[in-house]
Amino acid sequence: MSTFNKTVLDNGLRIITVPKTDSLATTVLVMVEAGSDYETKEINGISHFLEHMCFKGTEKRPKSIDITNELNNIGSQYNAFTWHEYTGYYAKAQNIHTDKLLDLVSDIYLNPVFDVNEMEKEKGVVIEEINMYEDRPDRKVHDLFSALLYGDQPAGWDIAGTKETVRSVTRDALVNYRSQHYVANATTIVVAGGLDKKEILGKIQSYFSRVSTGEKSGRGKTGEKQEKPALRLGYKKSDQTHLVMGVRAFNLFDERRFALEILGEILGGGFGSRLFEKIRSEMGAAYYVGAGATLLSDRGYLAAFAGIDHAKLMPVVHAVVGECKKLAEEQVTTAELERCKNKLSGHLILDLETSDSLASYYGGQEILKEEIMAPEELLVKIRAVTAEQIQEVARDVFQNNKLNFAMIGPHEDEKRIGEVLYF
Repeated sequence: MSTFNKTVLDNGLRIITVPKTDSLATTVLVMVEAGSDYETKEINGISHFLEHMCFKGTEKRPKSIDITNELNNIGSQYNAFTWHEYTGYYAKAQNIHTDKLLDLVSDIYLNPVFDVNEMEKEKGVVIEEINMYEDRPDRKVHDLFSALLYGDQPAGWDIAGTKETVRSVTRDALVNYRSQHYVANATTIVVAGGLDKKEILGKIQSYFSRVSTGEKSGRGKTGEKQEKPALRLGYKKSDQTHLVMGVRAFNLFDERRFALEILGEILGGGFGSRLFEKIRSEMGAAYYVGAGATLLSDRGYLAAFAGIDHAKLMPVVHAVVGECKKLAEEQVTTAELERCKNKLSGHLILDLETSDSLASYYGGQEILKEEIMAPEELLVKIRAVTAEQIQEVARDVFQNNKLNFAMIGPHEDEKRIGEVLYF
């Protein structure tokens, strides 16, 4: 398994290198502590819009086509992403192109020009992205769930913003937001794959020498308050009912997170999980069904989700509630626990076979926690979880005052659904 090296420069810039001697490819990933959690209502979506604009032209490569042509000419895979707590930019190519990757990714990150004409065109692109998600209830229902869970605060807002906030973004606002967050001590650079261990650190420092050393702006803490089960319905004439039912949990610094991850795997981790067997195999009510934990630095939740036959809504809600109650009332068997541990461990190792997965694994931990657990350590933590710990977590999270249910479909009877939303 690959080892890693972490270097923190005097300006606070964090550099992580992950050599993998048998890798034919190298990935350069830059992650920054800038996401929707750092926004105000007026500029909701600006983190995501900034991500888009970094690909629209730089000082060295004035047009978007200049950037993409160079990336395509070396046969690379590249993209960017925005989440609640971070934004990332990456490119992956054959090892012989590592210098070019560093040049391109650093240029995108450090030197965007924010041409006003390009901004106006890109607003249209982002608005169509928002429209696309509006037409995908299986995706939109998760946004509805977040809004129900956290309300009118950054954690409850859509990462892409609204059409109104996107239209209102100015160049000054974009430049100002970037200057507040895209700074050295909020930035992590990861280079993973078939790299030259002796030379790579100096090259990274050289390419990213222009990173800003300004002060990082902070953010508020997410507020959580709930006294009884909460419900939100989104009416849509769809061919399926899409639902998310979940409970408040805890943040990613909590030691119980390993038990929660296994609990999510038992409940809805794909083929063989309890919800899959009950709702898809036994009831024939869904094609997609699953569950899992989402943990951030100041909050977390465990949620089940499915796209189901309209006529089977109530039986499915009963089934999900029932499976959650069973996990709180009865300890999982040794065989089921072992199977889930083996699955999580196996998927972890398989996921780390590629350079981009390695970069995401190490970079994600560093940007969220400023500490890294090596895969070997994580495997030990997974293996150490007991049936007693899983039941204890289940009893803690599966409580009525933590329960939330969001749904999109052709249903309007909130009372009927609300009557069964109790553990």
